[in-house]
Amino acid sequence: MAGSTFGNLFRITTWGESHGKGIGVVIDGCPANVKLSEDDIQAYLNRRKPGTSQYTTPRKESDSVSILSGVFEGVTTGCPISLVVMNESQRSHDYSEIKTYYRPGHADYTFDEKYGFRDYRGGGRSSGRETIGRVAGGAIAANILKDLGITVTAYTKSIGPVSIDYDHFDINEIHNNAVCMPDAKASQEAEAFLQKQMEDMDSTGGVVECIVHGLPAGIGEPVFDKLDANLAKAMLSIGAVKGFEIGSGFEAASMAGSIQNDAFYSEDQKHVLKKTNYAGGVLGGISDGSDVVFRVAFKPTPSIFKKQETINQNKENIEVQIKGRHDPIVVPRAVVVVETMAAITITDLLFANMTSQMNKIKEFYQK
Repeated sequence: MAGSTFGNLFRITTWGESHGKGIGVVIDGCPANVKLSEDDIQAYLNRRKPGTSQYTTPRKESDSVSILSGVFEGVTTGCPISLVVMNESQRSHDYSEIKTYYRPGHADYTFDEKYGFRDYRGGGRSSGRETIGRVAGGAIAANILKDLGITVTAYTKSIGPVSIDYDHFDINEIHNNAVCMPDAKASQEAEAFLQKQMEDMDSTGGVVECIVHGLPAGIGEPVFDKLDANLAKAMLSIGAVKGFEIGSGFEAASMAGSIQNDAFYSEDQKHVLKKTNYAGGVLGGISDGSDVVFRVAFKPTPSIFKKQETINQNKENIEVQIKGRHDPIVVPRAVVVVETMAAITITDLLFANMTSQMNKIKEFYQK
């Protein structure tokens, strides 16, 4: 299987299956002397682990991370960092019957067509548990960004028909409710909607919004490795993601250029500012110094307990009713996945930017 590596200079390679012995990640390109402990990584993993609310799968996992290499006496050594989280609560028998048919909305059929074989225990590599490696690696990237004064903050913008009201936006509220919304009133409405979906044995989707604050102008390459293009690839690589937009996004198609164009100004003839941010902090694939703002759309969880129509491996039409332990929505647990994948993307492009001008190289090497 190809395609388990993301990034160039700061690079992660994830491995493991949902019902295998463990899940892990190898991080290449992390500089030496970054302060790092298992607690730093665990804080991020705790935000995505199952069993934390009634809206997540009841699968009980501690998701405890172990650092196997690349860290000595509390700092990174510059060598590859290997992290592992052991699976503790596999119930593979819940999935034994699905080996003979294809679940609607899952990758069962496409895996069979591609490999002629699939790990039917919870989806194997296509399981949401694969994101453990991303979050663990992204926690290190976020640590690097923090040292540079750059923050990445994601939150739930909407769940089903319920959206946050920006007039009630409170960033401190994100970790005070089960759905990670920065709006207390909207979170209550979203939870009521989720409860109804669960009673109907159904699921729902939603939108995660992310803000990158403190990113300097000049980050990103102007052609294939645009900042927004790489963010889009990072987000669309997350399971269940069906849409990505940055700044005004699809709304830009109906806007006039006189409105969409962000006017520049300066208060001190030194710093460049913008009166609006419809561009979402990116111009020509390069950061412009304002907040990078993007949104990611997640489809409803495909594992629902209603009867559904499908086919078996003999291409016979059948009805199925899925068993097992499943989230009625992936969005609240996906918030930290969006955050950490953004951190990985930005860290990688920051490192690449160090070679963009000769004077920067001279400044580094000439003592």
